[in-house]
Amino acid sequence: MPTKKYTPSCSIPDCERKWILIDAEGIVLGRLASIVANILRGKNKPIFTPNNDCGDHVIIVNASKVHLTGKKLQDKVYYWHTGYPGGIKQRTANQILTGRFPERIIEKAVERMMPDGPLGNKILKKLKIYAGTEHPHIAQKIEVLNIAELNSKNSRRS
Repeated sequence: MPTKKYTPSCSIPDCERKWILIDAEGIVLGRLASIVANILRGKNKPIFTPNNDCGDHVIIVNASKVHLTGKKLQDKVYYWHTGYPGGIKQRTANQILTGRFPERIIEKAVERMMPDGPLGNKILKKLKIYAGTEHPHIAQKIEVLNIAELNSKNSRRS
């Protein structure tokens, strides 16, 4: 009798979650967001299962110093609607980065790379973004990931 072949599936208790720290200073926004999205989903692990949350926690510091290539700083526009008639609002990427919450530009980029629905919402709760260098997650065993070393195109020092 032949043996049954099956694909192993990751269940929630089987997953070992790590805490990864990323410094976003000088890193290109889109490249940072795609790497973070893969880590949050768990696609970098051999036990990746698309319908389970098996990714790691990610802490991003220096979010206000992220880099946008080309003329995206002035031309990229973020829209939202207030819910009232004629209530569409807009801000450029430069206005967001120099405003009160510069971490939202990374948050939106990663959020748009996540699956829609309850699984995506659960995965995004493991993303912590801070505009400065300080973060309150000192107690965790944090591994530092240097994205600039992964590929020379990942960082722009200006």
